[in-house]
Formats: sequence, structure tokens, C-alpha cells
Amino acid sequence: MADQGLEGSNPVDLSKHPSGIVPTPHSPVIYKMPPRIAAIRLVSSHREVYEPCDDSFALVDALLADRTNLIEHNPKICMEIGCGSGYVITSLILLLKNEVPGVHYLATDTNPIATRVTKETLQAHGVDADVICTDIASVLEKRLAGSVDVIVVNPPYVPTPEYEVGMEGIASAWAGGENGRTVIDKILPVVDLLLSEKGWFYLVTLTSNFPAEICLMMRKKGYASRIVVQRSTEEENLVILKFWRDKDEESQEKETSSSSFVSQFSKSLSSLMEKQWR
Repeated sequence: MADQGLEGSNPVDLSKHPSGIVPTPHSPVIYKMPPRIAAIRLVSSHREVYEPCDDSFALVDALLADRTNLIEHNPKICMEIGCGSGYVITSLILLLKNEVPGVHYLATDTNPIATRVTKETLQAHGVDADVICTDIASVLEKRLAGSVDVIVVNPPYVPTPEYEVGMEGIASAWAGGENGRTVIDKILPVVDLLLSEKGWFYLVTLTSNFPAEICLMMRKKGYASRIVVQRSTEEENLVILKFWRDKDEESQEKETSSSSFVSQFSKSLSSLMEKQWR
């Protein structure tokens, strides 16, 4: 890809300068800065708030991988459901703020301490968002229906006994009920209500959450999907999914059996896992 240097200079082939340093004959060295995300040292913390971990990093990596598309998407409203420490929403703002002006950012969490910590994280990075303490988006559904262009969610996905779901404090950040799906299944219809016609939805899941089944549920609501990031750690196998409204009428009308859909998804996931371990 060619980039234009200083006025009057010839185009520079950045591919020949992998370090990002572009020499010019009569000017200082030009540095191509990488996209900025939230700095862990500036992320606020509290014993009752989930700290950034592998799932948070994987979600931000998914946003980084899709950054060019997000910029071209030109969102007007972006939202995180379940903001925790504020690491993800802050990273999203930093990724877009110099490229997409005038975006309205929102973040919600059911834990009041988490909303306070998120505000501190945002302030430490010099960015801003409306942070609201609510269950999923219960106070925003009518006002924001059909208007949110990007939604990111790192939900409580850990399989736990049902009685742990919705507990106060940090447990609310991971307790996902049977198959880790109780909270996820509550979030999906809210996302469907909030997303604009061009809206994108990024979701963190485990393989034990049956992500293929989640994609099939969303397919029946008219959404296409793909795996943006797959990551295996010592403790879990993470799959970051992206959803968008499928405007292909032929595709919508085409019947897709559950078995064939799940089989196709499994092949895609297996392919990504093989690439990761090569």
C-alpha cells in the first residue's frame, strides 16, 4: 500500500518499511503509530469488579482486527453491555476517536461499583462515555431502539448453578447459569431491539456455550455471523462472534437445517484452531 509523504515528495511504499519508519531525504523520520487501546496500568480496579483478562483481551483484539471496517462503518452510537472495569469500551473509543468524530458512546453494568470503576478508567485515558447502572439496557431500550450501530458484550458465560446468576458483586460478571447461556439468552433479544439496520454486534463466548447454536438462533432473527477471533488458553476456549443483519433476501429465504449449520460452524472453528496451533 502506498502512502503519501510530505507535500512535494514521492509516494512511499510502506511495505518496504515493516518497522513503520519511513526515511525521506529532506525531512525528519516519519513514524506510523499503531492503533491505541486502553493501557492496563490506567485501568481502575476494585475487588468487586472483574479485571481485564483473556476474554477482555480477545474482544479488544477482535475490535482491532476489524478496526478498518469499523471506521468505514462510521457508527454514530456505540455501546458496551456489561462494562466491568471499562477496559473494552475505553479501547473502542481510543480505536475510533481520531478517525470517526461525533460518536456517542454508552456503557452499562448491573454492578454499581463497576460503573464507578469504568468512569475512572475513561477519565484516566482522557475519554468519555455515558455510563449507566442497569440490568443489560432496561432503562434505554425505548429511547435507543433501532439506533445503536455497534454493540460489544463480554457476558457472564461461565457455566454455573442457576442460583448464582444475578448475584451481587463480582460474581455477576461470570455466573452464566446452565451451559453459561442464561444471561446470554437474555441479552440477544435486547441486542436485536437496539441494533440499527446497519448495526454490528460483537459477543464473547466459550465453546461450552454452544456458539453454533447462538449463531443459529440469531440466523432465525435475520442475522449473519462469523468468527472474528478464536483463542485457546489453559482454562478456556474463547470464540468472539460478530453478527449483522443479513439483507440478502435469497439467503434469508433459503432454509438452513440445524445440523448442516452446526456442521459448517464446527468446520470453521476447527480450521481456526488448527491455524492457532501451527
